[in-house]
Amino acid sequence: MGRILTQKDVEAAVRGGSIYAAGGGGWADHGRMLGTAAVNAGKPELVSIDELDENDWIATSAAIGAPASTTPWEMQGVDYIRSVQLLQDALGEKLTGLMIGQNGKSSTLNGWLPSAILGTKVVDAVGDIRAHPTGDMGSLGMASSPDQTIQTAVGGNRAENRYIELVTRGATAKVSPILRTAADMSGGFIASCRNPLRASYVKRHAALGGISLALKLGEAMIAAEGKGPGSMIDAIEKTTGGTILAKGYITDIQVTYTKEAFDIGKVTIGTGDKSTVLHVMNEYMAVDDAGGTRLATFPDVITTLDAAGQALSVGQLGKGLYVFVLHVPKFIIPLSSSVLDPAVYPFVEDRMGIDLASYALDGVQK
Repeated sequence: MGRILTQKDVEAAVRGGSIYAAGGGGWADHGRMLGTAAVNAGKPELVSIDELDENDWIATSAAIGAPASTTPWEMQGVDYIRSVQLLQDALGEKLTGLMIGQNGKSSTLNGWLPSAILGTKVVDAVGDIRAHPTGDMGSLGMASSPDQTIQTAVGGNRAENRYIELVTRGATAKVSPILRTAADMSGGFIASCRNPLRASYVKRHAALGGISLALKLGEAMIAAEGKGPGSMIDAIEKTTGGTILAKGYITDIQVTYTKEAFDIGKVTIGTGDKSTVLHVMNEYMAVDDAGGTRLATFPDVITTLDAAGQALSVGQLGKGLYVFVLHVPKFIIPLSSSVLDPAVYPFVEDRMGIDLASYALDGVQK
């Protein structure tokens, strides 16, 4: 049976989501706002894919943009609800459930408020266990599909007249950049509902149980609080199955916000032949050692933590800060067909100037 999500689940989702945010994934306060509004407004229900009929419609509830930057973004809970309503209107049928494209500080909770208000189920499935820079990476293998699909976007800074409502139809890869542009024009962050798919398709292509994973991790983090130095990081390692790949002081940060609404660049930890480089495109996409040897690559989980075990997003980093780099290899997490789709990598590789696909696709199949 489904699980009614409650106030205590809100903090667990934000905490666990912050680790799987992989340096991106929005704002913790935005996540708390969404979750608290949801559990106060109704009874959001988390269900497994097996509880749905194979012909039920499931869409992805997402937030698009790079709000780590200093942009005038404004996104309200009502924007997530409105994006779902616009998609249902365009589809001409009711949605049974909402999944998310990725976990994150707020994105783990994207489907909760529409569930409380509209009755859509929160489907325990994600387009990617961790956060990623492009919608295609959470699109369940739809990135190279020629099929026409519907995507909506709602939100924006009201005081600056940046509020936008957008309904688009087209192939996912052609429509996704339009939504990114809308995010930038709205102030840097916009709510979206997109890619309605049958439950049978989601079951085959999503990373199943992805929201439960975030909740379980968050619960372990809350339980470890105040238990002394190192206990939080130990709990995170134990629950995720990950290890600390590197640790040290940040010696250099070169990350730039682009017109495409991405934060792109590098973060260096340590000096000389002991240094480690984190490659960033909104999130941490790869880690190299001082000699350029690859240590970790998306879709591995790569996250920076402070000494207290709190996740730090790229926007929170500063020179001289001591950080730990958590690494959870892709082989021990559920993988969706979108992260195993070769079509999603060229765009990101081109922007970042590094190879991802040959590492990401090595030794895995969906």
